Amino acid sequence: MSKKIKIDEEKCIGCGLCAELAPKNFEMRGDKAIVKKAAVEKADDVNGAVESCAVEAISVS
Repeated sequence: MSKKIKIDEEKCIGCGLCAELAPKNFEMRGDKAIVKKAAVEKADDVNGAVESCAVEAISVS
């Protein structure tokens, strides 16, 4: 079973770190990050983005 990524747009401050760490899953659109690919393939990249998010806007379930 694959995991899904979500970004809380209210919390996102648009720092872009998630898009740098996991470009297959995140991209910047304007001043917010968006999920470009919601299904997690490489957990290490996504986990790094989740742990690095200063405002805890990214969740994986």
